Amino acid sequence: MMESSAPTRETADGPQQAFGERTRARRSIGIIIAAALLIGSGFFFGGFFRFVDTIVNYQTPSPLAADGIVVLTGGAERITGAIELMTAGKARRLLISGVHPGTSATRLGRMVEAEPDMMACCVDLDRRAANTIGNALETAKWARRNGFLSLIVVTSAYHMPRSMLELSHAMPDIRLIPYPVTRPGLTLVNWSEDRGMILLLLQEYLKYTATRLRLSLVGVDDLAELIGGAFG
Repeated sequence: MMESSAPTRETADGPQQAFGERTRARRSIGIIIAAALLIGSGFFFGGFFRFVDTIVNYQTPSPLAADGIVVLTGGAERITGAIELMTAGKARRLLISGVHPGTSATRLGRMVEAEPDMMACCVDLDRRAANTIGNALETAKWARRNGFLSLIVVTSAYHMPRSMLELSHAMPDIRLIPYPVTRPGLTLVNWSEDRGMILLLLQEYLKYTATRLRLSLVGVDDLAELIGGAFG
């Protein structure tokens, strides 16, 4: 008797079983990716709301006083705020960091209505810094050259968290006091109702996050170099 060549149920079910396993695997991968995206989004927006909350609720110490003041250029309101602090006797010396190479101290003083005598005696201009990293490096040199142990930091409120990161990294031994200022017409209280403000804060949060990552990697590199030197 000849054996039947018809496929058995086991052999017929083989391709279907393999297809079902591939489908379940793809579904599992999709679920994992979706979960990762959901968790990542939660971390991102959670961090963003904490970032905004920090900006909105900055508290300047009272009484306010320090050895020096540094203002990071980027808006006339920043320099005006720093000059007002100097006029009120809150520090002995002021550094305006990131000044355009073609701008003189006299012209800058006229722009912010500063007393010429104060500009001549107590204000230094940094024309080397081209960004926040440069601001921090030049400020650290200036503070150490003057023997300062505390600084009032003047910049826009939304720029303050990133500035404090860079400055703290450049001079961890110096006490930094934030003094945020706000551009005229720019309100942070109702930021969620202003599309332009939301975009500005998101952009600054991305820069802040990138700065934190860069500084943390620098720390890892320094540690690796130290370990390598110890055991090399």
